[in-house]
Amino acid sequence: MTTAICVTAVLGVGGALTSIGPWYQSLRTPRWQPPGWAFGPAWTTIGTLTGIAAVWSWRRAETRPQRRRLMTLFALNGSLNILWSALFFKFRRPDLALVETVPLWLSILALMLGLPRGRNSTLLSALTTWLLLPYLVWVTIASQLNRAVVRLNPPFSGQSISGASASGTALRGPVS
Repeated sequence: MTTAICVTAVLGVGGALTSIGPWYQSLRTPRWQPPGWAFGPAWTTIGTLTGIAAVWSWRRAETRPQRRRLMTLFALNGSLNILWSALFFKFRRPDLALVETVPLWLSILALMLGLPRGRNSTLLSALTTWLLLPYLVWVTIASQLNRAVVRLNPPFSGQSISGASASGTALRGPVS
C-alpha cells in the first residue's frame, strides 16, 4: 500500500508539473517524438513495474541496512524524476533538464544493479531487474528527445519562449 502511494505521488507530482500549454507547443520537436497520448500509458506502465520491483525487493531485503539502501535508491530516483519535470516544464529550462537526465538515468541503473538479491530467489532477482528496463529505455528516449528540443530551439535562460525565434519565425511543430 505504501509503495502504491509513493509511486502515485511521484507520478502525480511529475504530472502536475507537466504543462503542455502554449510554451511547450511553441517548441520545435523532432518528427520522431512519440505521440502525446503515449506518455500517460508509458508512465503508468513504468510506475506499475517500478512499484512491483520495489515491493519484491523490499520482501527480499534481509537486513535493515538493505532496506535503508533500497528506500534511499527509490527516493533518490523519484526525486530526480520530479526534478526533471520541474526543470523542463515549470522552469522552462530544457537545457538544465537535459543535464539532469544523466543522474536520473544513472539512478535507474543503480536501482537495477543495487536491488537486494535474495539467497534463493535468483529468478525473482533477475525479474525485478528486468522490470526496470522499460523505465531505463523510456528515460533514454526521453533524454534524446530533450536533447533534440535543446538543439532545435533558441538558448534557454529561464524566460518564456514567446513562440518566435530572434528572426521572428515561428517555432512550432515537429521538424526532421
